[in-house]
Amino acid sequence: MNAYTAPVIPAHLLGRPGKILFITHLAIGDYAYLQNFFKALAERFPHLQIHLWVDELRCTKNAAKWEGLRKYILYDWLAACPFIRKTYNQTYRPDLRAESIAAAQRENYPVIISLALVRPHRYAALARKIGPDSFVAGIRRSAGGLLGLVHGFSYKKLDAALPSEIRGVDHVSELFSRWFLHLFGFGLTLRERLPFVDIPDEWTRWAAGYMDTFGATGKPLVFVNPSAKTPKRCWPMTHAVELIKTMRQQPGWRDAVFLVNAPPDKIPETRALVDAGGQECVHVFSANDNFFQLPAVLRRCALIISVETATMHLANAVHVPVVALMRMKNPEWRPLDSANSKIVTTARRRDWIKEIPPVRVLDALREFPPTRTE
Repeated sequence: MNAYTAPVIPAHLLGRPGKILFITHLAIGDYAYLQNFFKALAERFPHLQIHLWVDELRCTKNAAKWEGLRKYILYDWLAACPFIRKTYNQTYRPDLRAESIAAAQRENYPVIISLALVRPHRYAALARKIGPDSFVAGIRRSAGGLLGLVHGFSYKKLDAALPSEIRGVDHVSELFSRWFLHLFGFGLTLRERLPFVDIPDEWTRWAAGYMDTFGATGKPLVFVNPSAKTPKRCWPMTHAVELIKTMRQQPGWRDAVFLVNAPPDKIPETRALVDAGGQECVHVFSANDNFFQLPAVLRRCALIISVETATMHLANAVHVPVVALMRMKNPEWRPLDSANSKIVTTARRRDWIKEIPPVRVLDALREFPPTRTE
């Protein structure tokens, strides 16, 4: 545990029963590491209720996107966390966002903290709008010229500023630790920052039944995730199919069962590409119904191969070896459990993940011998 330091939040606000609101762009990868800090905060200050405002720049006037945003899969994970007492998740439509702001204002939060790294000036202003009389802390990012002057008006609304600079930080969770040390007087060691996920029994049972549908018991199970939200982080399905074919030529993986992850809207396309590859025991997977479908299945795997997205971080949370395909940019978002992770990076900083050839991924597999699914 990091040495205690005097928190910037006034002691009388931390020492009495109350509520604290965090505003953040919360993706699954973010929460995989922030969860540890929220849990530690709840343990140290059990008299404080932790509330989350989930924004992720989600608000849009485009009605065609509303249904997908409403079903944001992270909400399942947040709802199952006993140390998160309330989540503002109706922030994706302008009218619902306005209602959420009004509801948050009625809570009269003593403390509001913005952990928004993207457009932090906007969220500094949002925090102050929600809590005119609250103690407000938030990310402050320097900018020059007229832009810096304009943003400065928002930053003046903060009672305390947090650093946004990631350079010099070995892992993003180290930056989070610095924030909590500054705010609350405690940080977390590397071991304490390792991600975890508590999977409800119903989804553990579901995963066991799911495996039975395609006879994975007694065989190595490999999860391949070539998909990400942005093209720069995607790996072509043709590469994934080629890798599967080549792995099948290795004695240890000859009888392996493969699950290829796909977003719900890409399932038909992915299944067509898998079928065209002509490989048996290759199935398309998507967590359509609940977030916990994903970690419950991942936990039963012998190996996970994933581009730099949520699956990569969840692999560490379920303690399954992962081969992570990453760009040279943003190394602070690599898997934190180095003992169970092998990172394959692009050759050049400007390269997209699609530039990583299957043969380099195959070379990385030598560190993780196959194990059988129970």
